[in-house]
Amino acid sequence: MMAESTEPRLPPGQHLVAADKWPTIGEKLPLESDRPWTLTLGGLVEQELSFSLDELQNLPMTEMTLDIHCVTRWSKYDVTFRGVLLSDLFEKAGVKNDAQFVSFVARSARNHSSSLRVVDAMELQVLIALESNGQPLPIEKGGPIRSIVPRRYFYKSVKWVERIELLDTDRLGYWEGETGYHNEADPWQEQRFISQSVDKKRAKQLIESRDFSNQDLLSIELANHELSNLKAQGALLRNANFSGCTLVDADFSSANLSNANFKDADLTNANFSGADLEGADLAGSNLTAANFSGCSLFGSTFCRESSDLDPQISEGAIFSAETVLDEKTYEVLTPTQFNFVQTQLAKFR
Repeated sequence: MMAESTEPRLPPGQHLVAADKWPTIGEKLPLESDRPWTLTLGGLVEQELSFSLDELQNLPMTEMTLDIHCVTRWSKYDVTFRGVLLSDLFEKAGVKNDAQFVSFVARSARNHSSSLRVVDAMELQVLIALESNGQPLPIEKGGPIRSIVPRRYFYKSVKWVERIELLDTDRLGYWEGETGYHNEADPWQEQRFISQSVDKKRAKQLIESRDFSNQDLLSIELANHELSNLKAQGALLRNANFSGCTLVDADFSSANLSNANFKDADLTNANFSGADLEGADLAGSNLTAANFSGCSLFGSTFCRESSDLDPQISEGAIFSAETVLDEKTYEVLTPTQFNFVQTQLAKFR
């Protein structure tokens, strides 16, 4: 059993969603297939095993209540999962001595997968879940079979798992290998992304050109730069640091800005239409006439949530009558963020 943690329940940089909400992130459906659902355990095992859904449901079941922490900065407390412990499946198959890593492979259009060290998988008590909150796991939440990895960002818990492989060397998953997510994913260490994907020389060239269109610039550091009229349509700017920047008339349409930092930036007349702003920090920014039509805002921050600050005075974003942000777009925010945005926009309506 895991030792009781002395860490705070809510990891740093996270915000609680409303108790009745569980946001759906990423793909909502598995790869279309006529194959019946099975789970195969293979690789470095003594005996490869395959289980139908009925066979899995007839194995000894374990129930655990966990907190979910999404890398896009939202958390949800007390979600109950029921399924089969990975350790029980390992015992049935027999894990070979040279197996060091376990890979979870999904039935998905993008071949999603993720990996853990075997020793971590055992310590964290990974569950192969079939139910959530007393019901079959909904398909949009990863049903009928999803791996659940406690105490890690939720991208480590792979939806629609159909194969588990024991390996002697690590094999980075989709999020880690293709999009730069951190391979350890510890929420209390804020292990969200790896280091930036562009060197200082290239960053300087891009800043001078003010054209980031369709570039992959993971974790780029741009704090306090003058970047008015920046062209960044379709750019991949996950975890980019734009804090304190002047970004008047910047075009971020259809850009991926998940976990980007815009704290105290001047975003007057900036265009975010169709952008992914999940987990982005916009506290203290000037959003006068900014356009957020069609954005994704799960986990985004428009004000500080600390109890010792008044977000409407000290660190709240600035809106205007021309700011384009309808309630359907921002209703996904945490209660504090939703109430702040609604209160600010109501001043102009």
